[in-house]
Amino acid sequence: MQSSGHNTGDHPSPPQQELSAPPVEDVPDGGYGWVVVSACSLITAFFVGGFYSWGVMQAELASAELAPDSTLAFVGSMAVSWVAFGALPNSRVIGWLGTRNGAVLGCFLLGFGQILNGFSSKSVGGLFFTNGIVLGLGNSLCFLACGTLSSQWFKRRRGLANGLIFAGGGIGGCVQSIVMQALINKVGIPWTFRIMGTVTVLVTVPAAMLLKERHPRAAATIDWSLFKDPKFVLLFVGSGIATFPLLVPPFFIPLYASSLHLSKNLGSVLLALFNISSAVGRVGFGSLCDLVGPLSSLSLALIVSAVSMLAIWPESNTLAPFVVFVMINGLGNGGFFATMPSVVGHIYGPRVSVAFAMVVTSWSIGYIMGAPVAGWILELYGGSDAGRAAYRPAMYYAGSMSLGSVTFILAARRLISKRFFAFA
Repeated sequence: MQSSGHNTGDHPSPPQQELSAPPVEDVPDGGYGWVVVSACSLITAFFVGGFYSWGVMQAELASAELAPDSTLAFVGSMAVSWVAFGALPNSRVIGWLGTRNGAVLGCFLLGFGQILNGFSSKSVGGLFFTNGIVLGLGNSLCFLACGTLSSQWFKRRRGLANGLIFAGGGIGGCVQSIVMQALINKVGIPWTFRIMGTVTVLVTVPAAMLLKERHPRAAATIDWSLFKDPKFVLLFVGSGIATFPLLVPPFFIPLYASSLHLSKNLGSVLLALFNISSAVGRVGFGSLCDLVGPLSSLSLALIVSAVSMLAIWPESNTLAPFVVFVMINGLGNGGFFATMPSVVGHIYGPRVSVAFAMVVTSWSIGYIMGAPVAGWILELYGGSDAGRAAYRPAMYYAGSMSLGSVTFILAARRLISKRFFAFA
């Protein structure tokens, strides 16, 4: 079954209805698609930018001795992990409500969770609920609403469209890192949460109203037959491993800056620089998908991340090499998010919604445990007050996980084409 023309995105579709994507020649590769890209990018600026600026709040809460570094990292990573844990059930919610209404609900929860954070900022248990669950559900709905919608509007320029959407997360993370630190210095942690939450609702809900589907999404089901495809298994495992190190740099950059005896304000600026680099990486690696192939672009992004964590971060004894690490790692880190929707769309075409939701579920353990494991390793070697050397084992852990994930992605690429320079 297929819809023609440009259907509005606010018509709910029955959750059990199986629908396929329109034929390639019917994909406009532009038009209202650019409005969709712009709206998705703005929403991404708040939900991706929010968890990529958590490091600023984590450093402040650690200074207030609310909880150990690993526990605070767990609070932040729990909010992100809902992107994976909620992938299948929330994709059914979006299938039922429609993309537009699902995005509106997600944006409201995103802001409401932060407002609630303002009333639980002195309670770790409270933050686990307000930030980890309420805000986390908002993250999940926003990610699923925006993550693959561009595939309905773009084919030839899909990589660029995805890159622009997720670049919003880098730009948003940059702005939020600086604004959050300034607000904390001026009004304190509780009111910073409340102000950020209010702004989130006022900006993202109108943006969500602009989203439009060209056809209802496929029913959110588990297609067990995909696990018979070696390419899917390699992608499922490889991308799952890749998520373990993703949040380690943004969560720990402000803390590591303190170990170099840099100010909190400079630490927030460094995190902002990471997010700007991430935005550049998302556009760059997203565009590279259209030139060399999504799997090739993803592999290169993971290699850049691994090399930066294994070779540059451990040698960052002063500000200059640390800035180099922040910029290079940001590029590779952003590339992962921009390329994954294109990778799944490239391989599975009309089944992209189901396949992508299943792949995202493999990210759950890495999202929720990746940064806390780094925190536990840091505590094992003396904690954030023990100096730079205490961070090195956590750096090697993160870099090794990123490097390990590359082997699975390259193996999946080889199953598609054995030629090194082939588009894959």
